[in-house]
Amino acid sequence: MPSASSPARLRGLLLICLAAVSWGTTGSVTTVLVARAGAHPLVIGAVRMLVAAVLLLAGARLATGSARVTRRERRHVIAMGLAMAAFQATYFSAVPLAGIALTALIAICSAPLAIAGLAAAFLGERLTPRVRAALGLGVAGTALLVAGPGVAAQLSPRFVAGVLLALGAGLAYAIYVVVAKAALLGAAPLPLAGVTFAVAALALAPALALPDAGRQIALGWPWMLYLGAFATAGAYAVYTIGLRDVSAATAGVASLLEPLTATLLGVLLFGERLGAAGVAGAVLLFAALALILTHSGDKEFTGL
Repeated sequence: MPSASSPARLRGLLLICLAAVSWGTTGSVTTVLVARAGAHPLVIGAVRMLVAAVLLLAGARLATGSARVTRRERRHVIAMGLAMAAFQATYFSAVPLAGIALTALIAICSAPLAIAGLAAAFLGERLTPRVRAALGLGVAGTALLVAGPGVAAQLSPRFVAGVLLALGAGLAYAIYVVVAKAALLGAAPLPLAGVTFAVAALALAPALALPDAGRQIALGWPWMLYLGAFATAGAYAVYTIGLRDVSAATAGVASLLEPLTATLLGVLLFGERLGAAGVAGAVLLFAALALILTHSGDKEFTGL
């Protein structure tokens, strides 16, 4: 598959950046849900997937007249749905074990590296020097954003389990992106995303049987609705559309806007201090984004 044209590539990249900013709000909203409704992270994830699936399937039917996927796409959406469910389960389970900041550092920073490696291995995408530099800057910037004196932790079995779960979350997200990139060749994005989240919702449905899940949903439904409708359905819809015009590796770098957004919201809404390291990290993230925004000449797709 040849490279997308510059206008199409820029449009796709901006859509992915918009999705990443939307995802960056989920940490703040989840913090509110846990504090006000005592919501279990897996319950939050299950409701997010369910709301997103309903809205995306309805949107697909309105936009295309059908919410079905082809026989060829079924194996892709099953893999994508299971990967997304695995991301929800591993990420939210890692938070109480390793902490919010370190979980974000490991999962979000490892994902672009895993995406680049998997895309090179299975999609034939060429890692240009510019993309490699952007990956390095992005990972370094994210590390500076979330690292600090409070991150250090003892290597207890509980902590190690949290680190492994966070690594699993990064790998699960990378698998989702790479499979989605392969599935999007000739596929309609909205039905693909809708069925994917339906699979994820089914996989996470047992969490809704947890004790007190009904009360948690009753107390926190407005926030859960926001997470499902805007930070999940809307975000993944524009992400899936944008992914058609950029490489998986580039999408992984652009997605690093998520931790930047989360950090800024923490500073503005919860009084967290960014510090000199955080400011430096933000600068590196913007530098990484600038590299891929100005990257229009190289052919990023090969062998597709």
